[in-house]
Amino acid sequence: MAFDQVIQAVQSLNAEDSFRPRLDARQWQLFGDYFNEVTLRSGEVLVKYRDMERTVYLLEQGTLQVYVPLPPQAGRRPVAILRPGSIVGEPAMFGDSPRMAQVEAMSPCTVWALPRHRLDEMALRQPSMALEVLRSLGAVMVARMQANLERGLPLA
Repeated sequence: MAFDQVIQAVQSLNAEDSFRPRLDARQWQLFGDYFNEVTLRSGEVLVKYRDMERTVYLLEQGTLQVYVPLPPQAGRRPVAILRPGSIVGEPAMFGDSPRMAQVEAMSPCTVWALPRHRLDEMALRQPSMALEVLRSLGAVMVARMQANLERGLPLA
């Protein structure tokens, strides 16, 4: 199955904000059934700043840049560059606020999309797995908030 490559990327990423759900091999395969594969060209926007869309993404291959757009003459404030195995868009699983940053492909990318309604389905069919995924998403958010605080960046 194609999702095997994203599983390998997630498990091999060594970063403070890595997505690390404690899933066995069978659960990883079930988890993959809830995702849709998306391909991006270099420069294509994955997440639009201030959008209300509710999807989290796992990066299988390529590089994504995360930034906050500033007024036209000011450009953008860089937030992060994400490598394969990274997760992005996780706050969308927890609230109804607009997107806090824009995410753009720096190179051709393959990402796997998990819309919030599919996470809701997982919670009904596989509640213990969904709970573990939510805990792991929360841990990513905590790590990223701590990193922003240490850099003196506001949380929003």
